[in-house]
Amino acid sequence: MTEIVDELEDSRAPLLDHLLELRRRLLYCIVAVLLAFFVCWYFAEDIFAFLVQPLLHAGQKTVIYTQIFEAFFVQVKVAFFSAMMIAFPVIANQLWQFVAPGLYRKERRALLPFLLATPVLFLMGAAMAYYIAIPMALHFLLGYSGMIGGVQQQALPAIGNYLSFVMQFLFGFGAAFLLPVLLMLLERGGIVTRKQLIGARRYAIVGAFAIAAVLTPPDVGSQLLLAIPLVILYEAAIIGIWFTERKRAREEGVAAASAE
Repeated sequence: MTEIVDELEDSRAPLLDHLLELRRRLLYCIVAVLLAFFVCWYFAEDIFAFLVQPLLHAGQKTVIYTQIFEAFFVQVKVAFFSAMMIAFPVIANQLWQFVAPGLYRKERRALLPFLLATPVLFLMGAAMAYYIAIPMALHFLLGYSGMIGGVQQQALPAIGNYLSFVMQFLFGFGAAFLLPVLLMLLERGGIVTRKQLIGARRYAIVGAFAIAAVLTPPDVGSQLLLAIPLVILYEAAIIGIWFTERKRAREEGVAAASAE
């Protein structure tokens, strides 16, 4: 009986160590987000001033808030979203530190480039949204202002709605640009193959336009700005998988030759 209890305690020890390590990593992430939040809270007005520039360039110089607490919560959201983006390198590093010890050396070498490419691709998508897609969408949507039936129709966007509109674009485009990382990770894990991705190309194109229709306003220009990069990124993922397949084949050939 004592031996059984000892075996159970020995089996629980690694699990307990993993839980303690996970808690420690999560605490580091929470501290990083909180520190970034307080810094971003101090600069929240400047950050929102940056986010509102596309609206200003579109000719709209007034935003309103219809609820007393709306402006306050907008400042909280701006600080939180900014803090998450600033703290992302810390969060990704803590995730890597937690996962890496359980991986083989080859697996660590394979996953590290994807981890490094994630923030770069996300920022590329967010930059495209901010500098191209959002101005185009605002130009289309604000074009409905004017005289209609003798009545002046004027756009008075609420501050909370505008922030949601901008964040939808930034995170939508940023997440969409992570498509190559996702597909290459799925291929690396053996879930999909390059031939399957090539065979599903037509469905991927339809899916890209469906995603663009959901994440962007109903104007064709904004939808094309997201759908076309998605299709290009899908093809880029297929090309990237082709290169990784060739690299793995060479490494396996070298290993087989050295074994002989």
